[in-house]
Amino acid sequence: MYRFSIGDENWIIIFSSHLSLEQNEKEEIIRSIAIMGPQWAAFSHGESFVIFQKLVGAIVVRIEKIPSLILTVSAAVSRDRWYINENNKVEPYENK
Repeated sequence: MYRFSIGDENWIIIFSSHLSLEQNEKEEIIRSIAIMGPQWAAFSHGESFVIFQKLVGAIVVRIEKIPSLILTVSAAVSRDRWYINENNKVEPYENK
């Protein structure tokens, strides 16, 4: 669990227990979330957003504002696991 403030709001970042991430990956995710701060702070309770990050890949974050201000990192999907559906054909995203 990590704590930080944006303005007068105190936020908590937690990582879902099923995620297996190295410490440097967690630090990169936290850094990316912090940089984006003012943008996601305007999102509503229950919304999610995705950050595409070079080291980790696609990071899925869920926002909770009730009862506390919590960001839950629920998934981290490496680039080699991205797929795209074009013209009813699903292919690895890297091929695009």
